[in-house]
Amino acid sequence: MKDILEKYEPIIGLEIHVQLNTKSKAYSSDSTTYGGMPNTQTNAISLGHPGTLPMVNSSVIEFAVRLGIATNCDIRERNEYARKNYFYADLPKGYQVTQDTTPICTNGYVEIKDADDNPKRIGLTRIHMEEDSGKSIHDIDPFNTLIDLNRAGVALLEIVSEPDFRNGQEAYNYLQEMRQLVRYLDISDGNMEEGSLRCDVNVSIRPRGREKFGTKVEVKNMNSFRNVQKAIDFEIKRQYEVYESGGEVLQQTMTFDAGSGETRLLRAKEDAHDYRYFPEPDLQPILVKEDYVSQVKSELPPLPKELLAKYQEMGLSAYDAALLTETKEIALYFEEVIKHTKNHKAAANWMMGSVKSYMNDRAITIEEFPVKPNTIAELISMVENGVVSNSAANGDLFKGLIESPEKEPEALAKELNLIQESDSDALLELVKEALAKYPAKVEEYKAGKKGLMGLFMGEVMKLSQGKADPKVTSKLVQQELEK
Repeated sequence: MKDILEKYEPIIGLEIHVQLNTKSKAYSSDSTTYGGMPNTQTNAISLGHPGTLPMVNSSVIEFAVRLGIATNCDIRERNEYARKNYFYADLPKGYQVTQDTTPICTNGYVEIKDADDNPKRIGLTRIHMEEDSGKSIHDIDPFNTLIDLNRAGVALLEIVSEPDFRNGQEAYNYLQEMRQLVRYLDISDGNMEEGSLRCDVNVSIRPRGREKFGTKVEVKNMNSFRNVQKAIDFEIKRQYEVYESGGEVLQQTMTFDAGSGETRLLRAKEDAHDYRYFPEPDLQPILVKEDYVSQVKSELPPLPKELLAKYQEMGLSAYDAALLTETKEIALYFEEVIKHTKNHKAAANWMMGSVKSYMNDRAITIEEFPVKPNTIAELISMVENGVVSNSAANGDLFKGLIESPEKEPEALAKELNLIQESDSDALLELVKEALAKYPAKVEEYKAGKKGLMGLFMGEVMKLSQGKADPKVTSKLVQQELEK
């Protein structure tokens, strides 16, 4: 690949379709619940029966504005709908309601990391509202294609990027960023496996230094982010080999075969489709006023980039901050924890240690985790104040709270006999007993072998059954040794 990139520059653009998690479809009241029996979530409007009138789903507009704000777009005030006419078996109306000349969001951008982990800005040409088609099923009946129209009319946002990508890794990072964003905004679950996020890729290459783009090849039907990356990198290599052998890259639509790791021809595409766009006569233009945009903006949840910066300003590492913001649910739980404690590093350690281990072992989400955020903060406070040791808090006390999350942590610690011994007089007796067991080692310590402190501390902990306060104990041991 390095030799290719020295001679040619790849030019890559992505088109993402995000299925919105509205309860009803874009222009009708049909349910959008995933997994329903085929053709049970339809009505006369989504089936395109004559005489029916669509209605705009206001949530679609709100979700589009949310995404536009989060991606630094200009939000259009006057939004018109259009009909995009084409025939396909699972498009019952024979056209798709979309936006043509008036996309609701334009001129945006997102920040990603390039293949070398450096910041890079990806421009967004447009985001527009439209509806989905149905689904053609080819693998149930050996002789016929089956049609499920449950998805027909489901609300989509199409996100069209500028051709700013230069390799498959950048495209992968962008898709990760967009999926995280739509999940934080609570507008889509972003599951590629369920078709909630779909991606088409346009790939061309040109000799370095040339202004004119090469011939564009479209790659469709990829079912994972990693396959998008692999398809792009393969297509760059394929086009390079065509040019170097004296051939000509044709404008084609390809699909990606995950088994072979190669793209293969779906259809030749000599000319652009004539979709015969015209204004949708049954839907009036929608006005998105500035005060509406301001209201939506004021109600946005915290976004991953903001939280990432916030956590690093708190003193957490970039790695810790990235793990905590990986999902919205983890980030919001952590936000609740740090409302009750200023020890942000300890809070992060709890989240990435005991909490995450418990979740991973049981394959559950943070919503199913039984211990409340303020309880985690109480555990941090108990360790800070020497009430319990860190090992006891992360061990038996944590397990006890998992089983009885309604109990107060300190009361449970007493019940489990985990409260640390911090009484100096009581601890001094244990320290003297521990040192008396190792008179020769005491002399070695006094002669300069300071590494023996761990031996004495361990013995006191053993005698106290792990309940000796380490800070008080350490001070007492040093005092006794220096006599």
